Amino acid sequence: MGELHTPVMLEEVLEWLQVRPDGIYVDATTGAGGHSAAIAARLSSGRLISLDRDGQALQIARERLSEFGSKVSFVQAAFSKISEAVHGLGIAMVDGVLADLGVSSMQLDRPERGFSFREAGPLDMRMSSGEADEDTLTADEIVNRWPEQELADLLYREAEEHDSRRIARAIVRARPIRDTAHLATVVAGARKQWGRQKLHPATKTFLALRIAVNRELEELGQFLYRTPATINSGGRWVVLTYHSREDRPVKRAFQEGEREGTLKVLTKHVMVPSEEEQRRNPRSRSAKLRCAEKV
Repeated sequence: MGELHTPVMLEEVLEWLQVRPDGIYVDATTGAGGHSAAIAARLSSGRLISLDRDGQALQIARERLSEFGSKVSFVQAAFSKISEAVHGLGIAMVDGVLADLGVSSMQLDRPERGFSFREAGPLDMRMSSGEADEDTLTADEIVNRWPEQELADLLYREAEEHDSRRIARAIVRARPIRDTAHLATVVAGARKQWGRQKLHPATKTFLALRIAVNRELEELGQFLYRTPATINSGGRWVVLTYHSREDRPVKRAFQEGEREGTLKVLTKHVMVPSEEEQRRNPRSRSAKLRCAEKV
């Protein structure tokens, strides 16, 4: 169970969140519950609201956090629905919010979810594990049906993929793309080698597809807009991002909040994982942590 998910920058998250034993906190992206468990362990009379749009992830978190009983409330919802989730539990304001925008290891490691390019899985990539009616777009629809130009634009816009046109052309020629492994092979064959490769050649293509399928940047925009109104004065807001398309809007929202006098940015320089953590958990490599305080 503990192997399921290594929470990224856990010590730093707890340090910046400043969890009070009697406080009320939201883990807006619970995943397998690594961060949630550490927050709940610091509460006495306080309360934790654990949100996730993925019902499978929430079920695993529920089992993992069962020892905390009624201290933790689980809500299946996208993090953009943070205010509805909080108010739906009869809570007006909270003392801290955490959002870890990474895909959980559990989703990446299950080929049937379609996030991984290492093993063959269906071209799905829906975070909601396909339960929600509104989540009808899948990676299969984009990869096998979108026009070449739209596909190229998507790869460039969402993942800053410089070989977007070449990759889109290769995908269209190879249709029908059968599964994630087939897609990864097609992309790798189309992509230029730029110097030494740290990342798998299909990384950016898979990222762009995931962002589009889950409307991640729209969801993030809603979350950034709605969250400040749910946080008490003096409460902390911690966000972990993994690529520039996520990090830029977070940085901008924090700076705008500071200009308007609603937030105080506490991380003047973005925080990154220690070298030791990056060695221990390679998936933490691209993480960036920002924290703001509600004024």
